[in-house]
Formats: sequence, C-alpha cells, structure tokens
Amino acid sequence: MRRQNLALVMAALAAHGPSSRAEVAERTGLTRAAVGSLINELAAAGLTTDLGLAPSGRVGRPGTALALSEQGPAGLGLEIGVDHLGACVLDLHGTVRTWVEIEAPNRGRAPRDVLAELGDVAAAALQHAAAQGLHPVGAVVAVPGLVDAAHGTVEQAPNLGWHAVPVAKALAEWLPAPLRPVPLEVENEANLGALAELWHAASRPTDFIHVSAEAGIGAAVVIDGRLFRGARGFAGELGHVPVHPDGPQCSCGARGCLEQYAGEQTVLRACGLSDAGGDRIKALTDQALGGNPRVLGALEEAGRALGTALAGAVNLLDPSALVLGGAYAELGEWLLPGMRKELAERVTVRPWSPEALQLSELGRRGPLLGAATVTIRRIIENPARYADWRNTHERNAVGR
Repeated sequence: MRRQNLALVMAALAAHGPSSRAEVAERTGLTRAAVGSLINELAAAGLTTDLGLAPSGRVGRPGTALALSEQGPAGLGLEIGVDHLGACVLDLHGTVRTWVEIEAPNRGRAPRDVLAELGDVAAAALQHAAAQGLHPVGAVVAVPGLVDAAHGTVEQAPNLGWHAVPVAKALAEWLPAPLRPVPLEVENEANLGALAELWHAASRPTDFIHVSAEAGIGAAVVIDGRLFRGARGFAGELGHVPVHPDGPQCSCGARGCLEQYAGEQTVLRACGLSDAGGDRIKALTDQALGGNPRVLGALEEAGRALGTALAGAVNLLDPSALVLGGAYAELGEWLLPGMRKELAERVTVRPWSPEALQLSELGRRGPLLGAATVTIRRIIENPARYADWRNTHERNAVGR
C-alpha cells in the first residue's frame, strides 16, 4: 500500500507541477497526514524539493509548495545510429538538461570501436549533467535493429552490419566509472521513438502506429498506451514487409521489401544523391524545396510504397493514428500525398480519415528522448523501487 501511495504522490506532482500538501491530498484522496509522511520519504530519497511558502488563494496559512527535484536522479539516453552517436540527460520533470550528438560513420564499423566512442559521448554528457547537480540512475541505448532486451543483445542490425552483439555487456567496459553501477538496457530505436511520442507529444492518442526511418525503416505499435512487442520482442519490422514480392532483393535476403522502395539509400540512389555527405536528409529536403523533379518523383514513389505497406497494418490493427517520425517527419510534405492516395484506395473496409496520418513533433530526436525518459517514467511510477536501489547502492559504496 505504501508503495502505491508513494507512486500516487509522485504522479500528482509530475502531472500538476508545484503543489501544496493539501493539494496533493485532494488530488490523490489521501489524508494530509499520510501525504506529509510520504513527502518526507520522497524528499529523503532526493525525489522532491521544498520551494517555500506558496499562497493558495484559500483562507488560512499558506502551504509549502512541493515539486519534483530538478537535481539528483536523472535518466540517460544513448543512441547508436548508422551515421551518428548521441547522449541526452533528462531530469525528473522530463526536461532535457544535456544533449550531445556527433557524426559517426558506423555502417560496417567494428562494434568495439563504436561502443568505445559511445562511451566518450556518454562521459561528455555525464560531465555536463554533473555540473548541474544531476546523476543518471538508469541508462537505455537505442539501436536500429532487432534487440533481445532481456539480455541487452543486438541480434541483427543489418544497416550496421551487426549480428549477436552483446551491447550492454560490452558497453559497460567503456562507460565512465560513475555510470558502471547504473542499470543499462538496450532497446530498438523505433520502439523508443514511439514511447517518446506517447510521453512527450501533445494530444497523442493511446493507440497508434509510429513509423520512423534512418538508414532502415522501423515501426512500433502502441495499444492502450502500451508498446506491443510481439512474442519474442521483434514486432515492428515494417521495413521488411513485402510491397512487391517479385521486387529487388533486400539485405535481409527476401525480395520486394518496403526498404527497397522507401528506404533512405533507395531514395538517395533514385535522386542521384547516393554520394551526398553530411546530413543526407537535409540534402533531400533542400533539393525538394528547390523543386528538383527527380527528387520529387522519388519521394512520391516512396510515399506510395509506405502507404501500401501501412494500409495492411491499418486494416489489421485499426489504429487511431499513423505517426511519421524520424527522418520521415522532415520529408512529410512530399511523402504524405502518395501515402494518403494509397491509404484511401486500400483502407476500404473501415472509416479512415486523412487527418489520422500525422507528422511527429519530435522527428529525429525521438529515440534518444525516449531512451532517457524510460528511467524517469520508472522512477515516477515506482519511487519505492528507486529508493531501495539507492539505499543498496549507497551501502555497497560504503562497504567498498
């Protein structure tokens, strides 16, 4: 019961911001005495802070304003992309306090070298966070591939050229010392992008399909506010849904996969921009804005392929929305017309509104933001578990 009540108080502060004990009691249905005791426990764990007297507009003595702490425990997100590495730190309010991102050509690169450089990026983020009084208590790594989350292993990441890489175990060697006792997890980047939409985007429904692209195409399904993972955790491989069964061979070994029609490399090749350096999505956007007919044609074809693949998912799952994230969000102006056309022609057995096809507000920031938010959500939903972990960690530190 106490664990549940601690979570109620944390949720009330997270949802409503600074509040008096009386306001928290009113919102949670707990007594003021119970709230006072719970607040003391949360404060001892470094989760809440006292902001001083705050007039409430009511008769009587003003209450003390309480809020989630802006210092102390934080969430760390790390990302391995085909062309970049990133790290970010969020405080308990879900506010980004540190964001570090560097270009890194990771395609075909040895995992050990990638993870060593990611360790350097994490160290830079940790140093900046520490200067603000923050210390990450959980870390999640976003990776573009099939992930065995239970073992922290990347089973397949075709666009990186990785197979059976124990990322969590190997990365621990390269993390700065303060992060080594911290729980480290690995998750698919499309899943984290979808969770970021659920947690951070305004007015997002609780059931939707999130589609994102970097070098490959990933998707994630959210049902009733929960991520649908599938029997083995591999749900969402939209990039390898066949669009034309007799089409060109894909890197996965099958033929006619969506990635062969709407993947980044395919679109760049069709536009004659395969050798473009730097930010290739920006190069595509600039060319499209300039009216390059070859680029406009390639993006229209990519949109139609995406619409064809997603029509089946809409007919099967009946989501409230389709959300284009990642690089697709930046190319949405040119992808959406072809997508809408295919969806209108192929989703015929149920009502379908063009407004249900939406662009992400988070874009390419989604996976990294989602990775950092995982830890914050867990603390808010189960502060007692965090307090237990903190006490154990401190005892172990004293023992050493």
